[in-house]
Amino acid sequence: MLDFVFWLLSYAVPFLVVLTVIVFVHEMGHYLVARWNGVAIQTFSVGFGRELIGWNDRHGTRWRISAIPLGGYVRFLGDMNEASLPDPEIASKIDPALAPSLFVNKSVWQRIAVVAAGPIANLLLTFFVLYALLLGYGRYTIPPVIGEVVAGSVAEAAGFEAGDHVVAVDGYAVHGFEDFQRYVATSPEREVAVEIERAGGALTLKLIPEAVQIEDRFGNNQRIGRIGVTRNIEETDIVLYRPGPVEAVGMTVEEIRFIIQRTAAFIGDFFVGRGDVEQLGGPVKVAKVSGEVATLGIVALINLMALLSLNIGIFNLLPIPMLDGGHLLYYLAEAVRGRPLSMRVQEIGFRFGFALVMALMVFTLFNDTIFAYFGILR
Repeated sequence: MLDFVFWLLSYAVPFLVVLTVIVFVHEMGHYLVARWNGVAIQTFSVGFGRELIGWNDRHGTRWRISAIPLGGYVRFLGDMNEASLPDPEIASKIDPALAPSLFVNKSVWQRIAVVAAGPIANLLLTFFVLYALLLGYGRYTIPPVIGEVVAGSVAEAAGFEAGDHVVAVDGYAVHGFEDFQRYVATSPEREVAVEIERAGGALTLKLIPEAVQIEDRFGNNQRIGRIGVTRNIEETDIVLYRPGPVEAVGMTVEEIRFIIQRTAAFIGDFFVGRGDVEQLGGPVKVAKVSGEVATLGIVALINLMALLSLNIGIFNLLPIPMLDGGHLLYYLAEAVRGRPLSMRVQEIGFRFGFALVMALMVFTLFNDTIFAYFGILR
């Protein structure tokens, strides 16, 4: 019993808190833009399945907290299901006076705005959290100067030398040695361009970090890139850098751009045979990571929430029917054609999207369980 309580407090609670905030913000994005465009909203639900708590607001929307806290949805009047597939018989079921407020009767650009609002809300959550943390806490940094180049390493072959000052990696500004390490670590077996300063001159060196397996502080295996440079760190080397409000905006935007680019590269690796299935994770892995990060403090957990929010926003923009990206694909096709796709085509697409998303969920759950069982995710 004590083990269960420990698991609940250590893993489940942080995971559910993080997920609930992310889902609420995502669905609130849909809700607000839909409301601004005069769309009648039937249900706003955090979670799926049986309703646990619910109430109706003055606009007729049913707000509910449901039994399965692994997502959520906004259901518009006229939707046939939670995936927002329109009911083809809705015109005969409702008061004709409500027809102008149906989502399907709004202009294609209004529908695009409503659908895009969810991922955009996730992006804004990530921006405001990272920006607030940067302004409030600053960041500890180390001068990005290479101390030693390991003999026979990738870095030596590329021409790095001790004393090189790293300026940027793949166009991302390097503010500290930790940035350099992170940019390289997230590019295993992918070419990177490193801009350096040496003896007052500027150079650009290109190299491909080798992929290595390391164990993080929580005992998890991670596949990272490594090039073979080191730096001795003295206590006096570590400084707290506090950017101004304007500079912090640029740094936050660059951080978000970096996360999006590296996420896209991670997904792309699976199409060229470089992907590592151990790095894929579903709810079990996210819960585990949430619990581990929670041990580092509330600030670390909030930072994780911001990163997960951005990744969920990116995932939802994939052009898969049932996801926001699939809806956007349909509406963009409608904008180009001048008329919507047939209900038959949309229904087939939604069924395909549902099967694809469910297959991905089953695979990640299987992946989580198998690796956890055999101690790969310790």
